Amino acid sequence: MQIDSRLEQLKNWLTSELNIQNYSIEVASADASFRRYFRITSDSDTWVAMDAPPDKEDCQPFVHIATMIETAEVQAPHIFHWNKELGFMLLSDLGSEPYLNTLSENTAEQLYNDAIDALIKMQGIRNGLAAYDKALLNTEMNLFEEWYLNKHFKIQLNQQQQKELKSIFDLLTDNALNQPQVFVHRDYHSRNLMITGKDNPGVIDFQDAVMGGITYDLVSLLKDCYIAWPRQKIIKWLNHFRINNPLTNNINENTFIRWFDLMGLQRHLKVLGIFCRLNYRDNKSNYLNDLPLTLAYVIDVCQRYDELKPLINLLSSLNIKADQKLLDKIK
Repeated sequence: MQIDSRLEQLKNWLTSELNIQNYSIEVASADASFRRYFRITSDSDTWVAMDAPPDKEDCQPFVHIATMIETAEVQAPHIFHWNKELGFMLLSDLGSEPYLNTLSENTAEQLYNDAIDALIKMQGIRNGLAAYDKALLNTEMNLFEEWYLNKHFKIQLNQQQQKELKSIFDLLTDNALNQPQVFVHRDYHSRNLMITGKDNPGVIDFQDAVMGGITYDLVSLLKDCYIAWPRQKIIKWLNHFRINNPLTNNINENTFIRWFDLMGLQRHLKVLGIFCRLNYRDNKSNYLNDLPLTLAYVIDVCQRYDELKPLINLLSSLNIKADQKLLDKIK
């Protein structure tokens, strides 16, 4: 049996440095990076221990952003201890119930309102984050061609097709940069929001936060790659955000919906590439299961705007089509 040396180091850190004795330890979760999380239980106390190998993960952004989120009066894991050299952290336990496990017709209204209210608070953060600029937006969208088209479908675009795709990328970049620029979590969705008895939700996986378009996190939440809602519901929640956010309550509804839809297209093109990269590069094949809904979002928004017709024509010419049942679900 292969020994998990990092886990043994973590156990030693808990007992020798933190003096936590007679505890049980179980896997809490892993994410799309090299980080792992373990739930530590000792008597009536529970914590979450993060294992972030220092040669692969930089925890400084996590610490910096967790502190900012807490200052904004939104619940993030509180950092009790951090050994920077070892790459171990002891955090408050936000429980084991992500939104995704509980979302239903009966629970969605309250859970999404809580998440939107927390998002509005976080968008008040103004503190030293990198810009979600043109270069980063395009680097992300290029993952669509590299990993989704080239790797997943074995498709190589010709020069004309690449030109058409670039024109769409330019449109989406302009849309993102012309919105108010705010704190952006970058993965604000049902797997990263934990249901908590107090100050719901608990927000996790925020270490890649930047300053970017105001609709980015909203579209991550409402056009979630792991759960789909009818557009009528999405527009209702979107307007709850727009009206209650002092940064957007004077923005015309149609303008805001267009910001939202085009921002969603940027995200979903990126995510198609990321899910394929996670499969082919990182051997995490379960993400391929989420490609159909992500593609359905792409096709749906392209059908709503004339300026996006070149993209839907390109996908059609490549014989890339969305599942009609999924399209019907998000109409």
